[in-house]
Amino acid sequence: MLDLLANKWSALALGALEGGPQRFGSLRTRLQGISPKVLTQTLRRLEEHGLVDRTVYPAVPLHVEYALTALGRDACEPLAALRTWVEHNIGRFPVGAGVA
Repeated sequence: MLDLLANKWSALALGALEGGPQRFGSLRTRLQGISPKVLTQTLRRLEEHGLVDRTVYPAVPLHVEYALTALGRDACEPLAALRTWVEHNIGRFPVGAGVA
């Protein structure tokens, strides 16, 4: 689970879903720099681990929404705390530590 949550795109996707259900295109817009393939893989992994629900609405064109599960919402709390910690300490990291 730590590997999943420590993944850059997983953490960002969970954060993007904190505001409520999102469609694929909306998530892709919010997660600038992610390819459709990587976003699909990320959402599938999050769904497989019970952090995200995928709902398909039978319409033309097909309408799919992704939303956080209760477990996904719980995971957002420590991730938000980690983001806050990084933001407050960004200037203290050694040069070349890989923090952007």
